[in-house]
This record gives sequence, structure tokens and C-alpha cells, in this order.
Amino acid sequence: MARETGPVCRMCRREGAKLFLKGTRCDTPKCAFERRESPPGMNTFRRGKQTDYAIHLREKQKVKRHYGVLERQFRKYFKRAEAVKGNTGEVLMSLLERRLDNVVCRFGFGQSRAQARMIVSHGHVLVNGRRVNVPSFMTRPGDVIQIKDRPKSVQLAQANVEETGREVPEFLSRSDGSPPTGQVLRLPESADVSIPVQTQLIVELCSK
Repeated sequence: MARETGPVCRMCRREGAKLFLKGTRCDTPKCAFERRESPPGMNTFRRGKQTDYAIHLREKQKVKRHYGVLERQFRKYFKRAEAVKGNTGEVLMSLLERRLDNVVCRFGFGQSRAQARMIVSHGHVLVNGRRVNVPSFMTRPGDVIQIKDRPKSVQLAQANVEETGREVPEFLSRSDGSPPTGQVLRLPESADVSIPVQTQLIVELCSK
């Protein structure tokens, strides 16, 4: 699958927001976004006021890059959100928050979503006692997410939990035993989303 392979800090600068793509590094003075908030590229001072379309597009790109999904995946999530009764934007963000790689990251088992995807893909994660190696797996309320009970898997997850010191959102519950375990308590709501986002702009853009 295609992935962004360039410097990820440029993505944060492009979107004008810290997307936490490098885990704990984003909380240190080494964060490139803190040191240089201007958009990447030459002659940035020549860029004029953003058009209405550009504002809508940047909001969508910010969400895609934060959760690490591609355009085709994002469109599938949007169509699924449209088919559900309720606020389309809130349902869309709920679907993205329910991805297994995102849940593993929110538990702190991975320092970033990229590392969480790797942890899932390499078979370190069990869902309800069964190994799941698909990062886009959609979790549901009641699901128990557990790190595989083998030394390397447990050490990796425990080290990440200690290093990140990340608070677990209210829709999740974590147990710091051995192996580390967490549970999905309910569906994520707008208050549980990890970055500020104007979902209405995304809905307006994708509905055209």
C-alpha cells in the first residue's frame, strides 16, 4: 500500500497544526513544527489568501494525515458515515477513532499511529483473544485489546506506555498489567477526537 515516505514534519507545517506523527518527539523542543511553523517550500511569503476550496481541502488533508489513511480509504469511511443516521461529520470521526491502529496508539501501546500500525501488522495485538494484524480493523464497544503474551511484545508495549505517559480517553480503559490490556467501553464521541477538526468543512467538500 502507498504511504507517505518523506519528512513527516512537513505535513504538520503544511496543515498548520501539530499532528503528532513522531510520538513523544512532538512534545519536545526538537519538534520541527514548534521551531518553524511556516508552510514548507520556497517563496512561501508570496502565497496569498487561501480560497474557500483550499480551506476545505486542508481540513480534510489534516484528518487523513493524522490518522494515516489514503484518499480511497477516506472516501469509503465517508460513504459509510453518510449511510448512518446522525451527524455525518461526527460519525466519520467516530469511525476513524475506532480503527485498531488508532486505538492501540490511544492506549499508549504505540508512540505514534505509524508505530501502532507496525505493532498491529506484525501480530503483536490480540482482539478478544484472537490475533488481528489488520490496522484498519474496526473495534466495537466491549472489545478487549491485549498485547500478545510474549516477552518482546510486552516489553515494547510497556516501554511505550511509560515513555508516552499518555492519558487514555474516556471511551477506552487500560490495565497496566502483564501483558498490557485495554477495553473499548463505548463508541467515541466528538469530545474524544484527538485533534481539533471542523467536520462540517469536510462534509461540505466530500458531498460535492
